[in-house]
Amino acid sequence: MPTKAHPAPKGAPAEAPKKAAHQSIVVLDFGSQYTQLIARRIRELKVFSVVLPCTASLDEIKGYSPVGIILSGGPSSVYDADAPPADARVLDMGMPVLGVCYGLQFIAHTLGGKVSPAPKREYGHADVTVDASKSSRLFTGLPSQMSVWMSHGDEAVELPAGFDPVARTSNALAAMENEERRIWAVQFHPEVHHTREGAALLKNFVFNICGARGDWTPQQFIDETVADIKKKVGEGGRAICALSGGVDSAVAAVLVHRAIGDRLTCIFVNNGVLRKDEFNKVQKNLREKLGLQLDAVDASQRFLSKLAGVTDPEKKRKIIGGEFIAVFDEESEKIRKQQGHVEWLVQGTLYPDVIESSSVRGPSQTIKTHHNVGGLPENMKLKLIEPLRDLFKDEVRRIGKDLGMPDEILQRQPFPGPGLAVRILGEVTPDRVALLQEADEIVVTEIKAAGLYQKIWQSFAVLLPVMSVGVMGDQRTYAYTCAIRAVHSEDGMTADWVPLPHEVLRKISSRIVSEVHGINRVVYDVTSKPPGTIEWE
Repeated sequence: MPTKAHPAPKGAPAEAPKKAAHQSIVVLDFGSQYTQLIARRIRELKVFSVVLPCTASLDEIKGYSPVGIILSGGPSSVYDADAPPADARVLDMGMPVLGVCYGLQFIAHTLGGKVSPAPKREYGHADVTVDASKSSRLFTGLPSQMSVWMSHGDEAVELPAGFDPVARTSNALAAMENEERRIWAVQFHPEVHHTREGAALLKNFVFNICGARGDWTPQQFIDETVADIKKKVGEGGRAICALSGGVDSAVAAVLVHRAIGDRLTCIFVNNGVLRKDEFNKVQKNLREKLGLQLDAVDASQRFLSKLAGVTDPEKKRKIIGGEFIAVFDEESEKIRKQQGHVEWLVQGTLYPDVIESSSVRGPSQTIKTHHNVGGLPENMKLKLIEPLRDLFKDEVRRIGKDLGMPDEILQRQPFPGPGLAVRILGEVTPDRVALLQEADEIVVTEIKAAGLYQKIWQSFAVLLPVMSVGVMGDQRTYAYTCAIRAVHSEDGMTADWVPLPHEVLRKISSRIVSEVHGINRVVYDVTSKPPGTIEWE
């Protein structure tokens, strides 16, 4: 699997792009919320797909050995002065190109067509009619009438020379192509489930048009990643791994351990915002189940003192990220004195972490900073190894299964790097952490008792900075409110709230208000992502 070169902090130089070991489909991101779904759909076909910003250079694109390029959707208008820039030469690289939504408009605008505001915006389900007389390879085997998902306010009113319209809705152009130039484009979103034939359309593009082989497998990823880490670290190099006890960091540690063995020391830090008894439980799992060399550091007071008085979510994330690196620097010094020089830091950063922490349009589009990404200081002393940076959560679990890791570790629900700090709205204090730990333990226990834990992407409690009046034992109370959150998701990029059974909610609510002194009200979050995020901060 190819390894992408990402910008690195000062002191941790970025690597030059490597030649990809496999074919790939490169997706150029113009800022759509659905871009990652395109990559997912391609990977489900066992073809590696990578998302690059639309500003990526031709050399960077070629570094992934692409057999095809997909131009994503985006929120901008192609005719705006601040429209996302992209190298127009990407349309002349000699390989198939598929434009999606904004991608279609970019192609039309760049090649001499005309894009204008549509008289009627199309958002949601739409019926598309395919012109069967065109015999388009993109629509081979698909019905002439299709239900698709639209999300656009502009339309291509004039096509570039040599392009044919191949599908329409009652309002606008839905697809165009230029077989000679090997360019296809659709105005709708084939990557979302709402487009019923979307997966088949992408399959046509990937295999029938691009000629991809479909040979990207978890075992190949493991073999190539292990070989890459061996080469990167060298014969005598040593690394430390930032272990959280979750799936991502555990799989990353096992991969690196397979490559360099005991030259990897895993560091598990109690940052003061872990779940109840997590510090002890994780140590036992990592040592006994995975056989990793583990250095457990209780820095809870250090983190909580830094978080005192801080209420801004971004500041909390950055403080936690910065303290993590500072602790690792200090621990690496100790390890260096005991074992020799340490120059590498392993992190379990995933693709959604990277995407949500960056933007093709700049900081204004950033959703939130992930501590594995945006929390890294510019003067970091250690160089990064992030073997999972191009993967989604479900892909990480498949990799872990092929590595022989137990389900007890692999099937854990995701837990944020900043821990309970992003589930405590407002200031993080020891008392508030203790309250949330107790409430969260009840949520997890009851979800597991109902047999729902592995069926739900995430389920947890959130402590709100809202106090309300209650009555307990004929006495007036004035205490905190706790929110319960449970969502279904494939990869964390989008999510739907889970309609938990009323009996489960009743048990959770009853136990929290009865057992957690300081909380007297429980509410349930029924917000999907988008418009919300999974975590509250």
